Amino acid sequence: MKSSFSNIIDSNIPVLVDFYADWCGPCKMLAPILKEVKDELGEQIKIVKIDVDKNQNLASKYQVRGVPTMLLFKEGKQLWRQSGVLQKIDLVNIINSYR
Repeated sequence: MKSSFSNIIDSNIPVLVDFYADWCGPCKMLAPILKEVKDELGEQIKIVKIDVDKNQNLASKYQVRGVPTMLLFKEGKQLWRQSGVLQKIDLVNIINSYR
C-alpha cells in the first residue's frame, strides 16, 4: 500500500486525499461534496479516499487525529490540510489556488 500511495501523491496534478471512516457522520456528508468537486474539476484533480481503520500506518504517518481530514498533495509534497467538512466552493477555490 505504501509504495502505491507514494506513486499516487507524486502526481503533477493535485491529489486530494480524504482520510475517512465508515462510522463517521461528517465523512458521509463530505462524500457527495467530493463527488461534486470531481465533477467540476474533472481531470485537473485526483481524489483518493483512505479508510483510517484499514490504513492505520498511513493515517499515523500523516498524523491524522480526526476524520474527515483532507490533505492536498502535488508532486509528492503536502500543500494543504484541514479537518472537517468544507463546502464545494471552498474546496474548489483551495485546489485551484495550488494548480
